[in-house]
Parts: sequence; C-alpha cells; structure tokens
Amino acid sequence: MATTQATPVMDIPAHVPPELVREIGLTTGPEFLAAPHAFMAKLHETHPPIFYSVNPLIGNSWCTIKHEDAFFALRHPEYFTTAGATPFPRDPNNYFHFIPLEIDPPHHRKYRAILDSTFSPQSVLRLEAYMRRLTNDLIDSFIDTGEVEFTTAFGRPLPVSIFLDLMGLPQEMRDTFVGWAVDLLHSQDRMTAGLAMRGIEAYLAQVIVEKTARPDEGVISTIIQARPGGEPLSEREIFGFTFFLFIAGLDTVFATLNNIWLWLAQNPDRRREIIAHPDQINAQVEELLRVFSVTFSGRTLTQDLEMRGVQMKKGDKFNSILPACNYDPDVFPDPTRVDFTRPRKPILAFAGGVHSCIGAHLARLEVKVALREWLRRIPDFAVRGDALISYWPGGVVGPRLVPLVW
Repeated sequence: MATTQATPVMDIPAHVPPELVREIGLTTGPEFLAAPHAFMAKLHETHPPIFYSVNPLIGNSWCTIKHEDAFFALRHPEYFTTAGATPFPRDPNNYFHFIPLEIDPPHHRKYRAILDSTFSPQSVLRLEAYMRRLTNDLIDSFIDTGEVEFTTAFGRPLPVSIFLDLMGLPQEMRDTFVGWAVDLLHSQDRMTAGLAMRGIEAYLAQVIVEKTARPDEGVISTIIQARPGGEPLSEREIFGFTFFLFIAGLDTVFATLNNIWLWLAQNPDRRREIIAHPDQINAQVEELLRVFSVTFSGRTLTQDLEMRGVQMKKGDKFNSILPACNYDPDVFPDPTRVDFTRPRKPILAFAGGVHSCIGAHLARLEVKVALREWLRRIPDFAVRGDALISYWPGGVVGPRLVPLVW
C-alpha cells in the first residue's frame, strides 16, 4: 500500500513520526472499494497497530486496528471526546449536536435514558412477530420470480420499514429518506451532501412541529415529550436527537444485511451449516456481525496520551477502524474465517462503552429474523452470474447491489 502523502506536510502535526504516516484511501480508495473487508483485515499484516492516516476527503487522523486500543478509546471519554465526531456541515449560527453521540458523560446519560426502554431487549423482542410478517411479505413479493436485486427488494425495505414505524414516520417517504441518507453518507460531494442535509433539516423541522401539536407513540414524540430532570429538551436538543436517529437508522442494518447475503450467496456450504443448526442462531448472528461490521468510530483527544509508544496530542483526531479491530488476530484467531463455534468475546460492530449503539438489540433481532425466514423459504441461491459487485464509498461499508438468483 502507498505511504506517500497526498496533503501538504504542514497538515501533518510535527509530533507525528514520518514513518507512521500512511495514505491508504480508507473508505474511498480503489483497493478499499474493491473488497473493503478484505482490505481492512489485511491492515494487520501491512500496518503498525497505530498509524497516522492522511486522507484529503475525510481528513487526517490517528487510526487503530487493534481491538484492545479501540475498546480503550470507546470506554475512556476522559481521553477521547465524541464532540464534533460527525463530519456533517451545520450552520454555526444555528448549531445542533448529534444527540446522544456527540455528548460526553455525564450529560450523555440523560439523553440515552429517554430511549433506553424503547430499545431494551424486552421491548425489541415484542417486535419479533411483526418483523417476521414483514419479512415474509417482502419474500412473497419476489419468491416466484427466481431472482431479485436484494438490496432494493429486501436489504433496504426490511430494516428501514421497521425503523420508520418506530420513529413514527411515513412509509411512503421511504425512498426519499434513503436517497437523502445515501447522498449524505456516500456521495463524496460537498454540494450533494449539503443539499441532502438541508432537505433532511427542513423535513424534520416540520415533523417536530406536527408531532409537538399531535403526538403519537413513535420515538420522535417520545423525545419531544421527554422531561429529563423535570425539564423539557430545548428545540435544538430535540432537533439534534431526531436528526441523529434519522441518519443512524437508515443505512447501517441495510449495509449489514447486504454484506451478509452476499457472503451467503457465495458460500453454499456455510449456508447449509446455518440451516442445519437452528439452535445456534444467536452465535451465528454474532459471528456474522463481527466479520461484516460496517462502521467506524471517530474521536478527538482531550489531552496528550501515549499508546503503544506513540505520542498523541490534545486535539488530534483518532479513528477506530472497527471492522479491522474485529479482525484482530490477537483476539480472534484466524480472524477472517466465519466460525460459528468461536468462544464469545466482545465484538465492536456496535462500538462500545457509553456510546454503544442504542439500536444494537434491534439490529441483532432483525438479522436473526431475516436469516431464519429467508433460509426457510429460499435455502439455495447464488449471485447472478454476470454481476459485478462494487461498494459504496463512505463511512458505512456495504455493496451497492447484490443481484441474486435461485
């Protein structure tokens, strides 16, 4: 991999050793986009545990590929703040935080508590029958055709439809919402992303006004009506909370399902193994989530810190490449192998610490139900012979299209 610098030397802090500087094209380079998970797994063979990534598109930062280091960063907000963790442009004169992601402890807790009961294991489990019906309705719509473009016919509508029902948002707007999310997360064009950002802002501002006047049972209304410490949230707090959930809910499970079904289609023996051991579904889902993690975790150092002999300074950006951390051979021997009998260890598919994904239980159940119902009804399938698989650039890793035949 190239180690040349694509940005001026002045953009690299003086305390960064030149031998740790890398330009690897993370999330946007041709090698990454050809096979992103293989690319990130290989970093353990070609890169030091901590290196300094130079990236003209997403900015420069320290990067770790070690499970232990990411775990530390995620669990120690006194060193690693999430403030400004998202790169999306916001009006400085009407600024809002992405809540609860960009709020550090102890204030983070008051926001997280608002939705803890909504996304608890017990509450999520009550959605299982509904998920199963939706899954089968989607399969009914294409099973007799013998082929399907998975991402648009199943991978997207399943988790996004569930999410919209939870939020209290209209199903008929699904394609518009997804279009905004794709433009914001994957376009790599500031103008396109800015237009999407403004579209989302205008729409959600209107929704919040409507649900303030006429609340329903959805998550947005729950946020509006919340009274942490006896006080209502401010208009900017409500907006930032709603905006963050809107973006977070539209792309991650979608990408995860696309990655998993591509692997299933390419590995018939492993598919049959899943079908033959239905009692191991929880372990199967956990291992698939480990191998096909889709997100990263950005932080900013709040004070100087040395890790593995590397001196980092206050204000430096720090990125845990979570998929690579889930391939750490010190934690997961033979890490690229999908092994459903692996001893249970913490995976970082949903980050960790106080900022672990609030929707993790929901996502696990969605994958579990989708696997069971799809493999029950379509046990044998493959990628269409003429298909060329390519991947989206950006901070959520998944294939653009997965055309399947059976």
